[in-house]
Amino acid sequence: MYITNNKVNKKPLFSFVITMGVMFLMQDYIAARAQLVTFILFVLEILFIECFLDTKKKRYVIGLMLIALLIANLHAAVFYFFFILLMPYIAEYMVILLRDSHLVYRFKLYDIKYKINKLAGKQGKEEKLAELQAKLEQIEGRYNRFKEKLQKREENPYRIKLVRRKGAKWLILICILCFLMGLLTPIGDEPYTHIFKLMSGNTTQNISEHLPLTLVNNMGAMTVIVMLIILLVFTDTKASIKDMCMIGGLLLLTFMSRRQFSMLVTIGGISFTALVCSFVNKYDKEGIDEFTKLMVTWKGKIVTILLVVICSYMMYVKKIDDPYISSASYPVDAANYILEEAEKGNIDLNTMRLFNDYNYGSYLLYRGIPVFIDSRADLYSPEFNEGCNIFSDYLSISGIGSYYEDGFDKYGITHVMSYENSKLAMLLSKDENYDKIYEDDYFVIFERLNVNTDNEE
Repeated sequence: MYITNNKVNKKPLFSFVITMGVMFLMQDYIAARAQLVTFILFVLEILFIECFLDTKKKRYVIGLMLIALLIANLHAAVFYFFFILLMPYIAEYMVILLRDSHLVYRFKLYDIKYKINKLAGKQGKEEKLAELQAKLEQIEGRYNRFKEKLQKREENPYRIKLVRRKGAKWLILICILCFLMGLLTPIGDEPYTHIFKLMSGNTTQNISEHLPLTLVNNMGAMTVIVMLIILLVFTDTKASIKDMCMIGGLLLLTFMSRRQFSMLVTIGGISFTALVCSFVNKYDKEGIDEFTKLMVTWKGKIVTILLVVICSYMMYVKKIDDPYISSASYPVDAANYILEEAEKGNIDLNTMRLFNDYNYGSYLLYRGIPVFIDSRADLYSPEFNEGCNIFSDYLSISGIGSYYEDGFDKYGITHVMSYENSKLAMLLSKDENYDKIYEDDYFVIFERLNVNTDNEE
């Protein structure tokens, strides 16, 4: 991330500071999931795009194609995000292309020249021809003055600056080549169809990380947005079309789904550095350059390392006594109980059908306990698993949207694990058909006494 930031913005000091800030904001998203790989791949994508635009070397095209291939095979759900990150560069090229075309003036010039050519050589049309010739000269004069005005505006823009990137037109072809990489995967058309299946189902509407962002509950996002507003509104900072499209697009995605905040800070951080550098160059370029030279001396490096170590220690010391897995979030003791009872022969893990909550299904799988559902929501929806509607049934049962006994009969449930204060746990504690065999401060386990297996699926 630092290498990419510094390559794009040529400011090692700000690249370092903002990279450290990004890593701090990313701490909740750094987990053993596929996204940890794709975060790195997306940052490398930006690096390869910038290197290609600077050098036009084919090896960066090959690198981009390999990244698209890896994403299609490692994390097909975000395959389209690869092309979203290309769009700001292509949009900037298209805007500049449209601006340089001067279509209105060109059309007027073409129309008058066509009329002049049509009247040329005809008797009695000399007066009309002279009028058209005068009009042509007038429009050409206005056209030349307009181009001069645009040139001055480009040299000293007000807010949005045009950055002409050599080779930008080839990004369209690169985009097509990378799109074809989705065919080179053993999962068929999944890279192309996954996102549409996901959006057509009900999983995204019921999973917290997919819900729209609420600023009051996300101090990090609020801080980032306030800093952007300050830079863009209250300073004379100039931003390129690419950076504005990148930040604006990622902000829109973040408001649509809170999980995209990770992409806003990871990729948007590079564009944010560009805004900060523009601000510094405007107000105190020499002072910052002198400070940067100081920070890259051995004394500055020691100070930087000490600051990082101190900040890291302050973050770590708060959690040094925390358990590796929180018993409040995951059923650690309840899982221990099930495994101990299985060793005693009181519970058969092969025949036990456990109804559990969505949030800790993955932990139970980690402990070797079969589950009703886990956090891989796609596996339990009909969009990805034909005939399977476990996710909807889970929502209905756990939310008391339907009679739990009907759902338990459908799946032959023998045991129920739930949060101690859940609606379902409160109802089962009053039901004579359920025996509470385990309870701690956070979780409870019920054994279903009479199991109807006639409709078991």
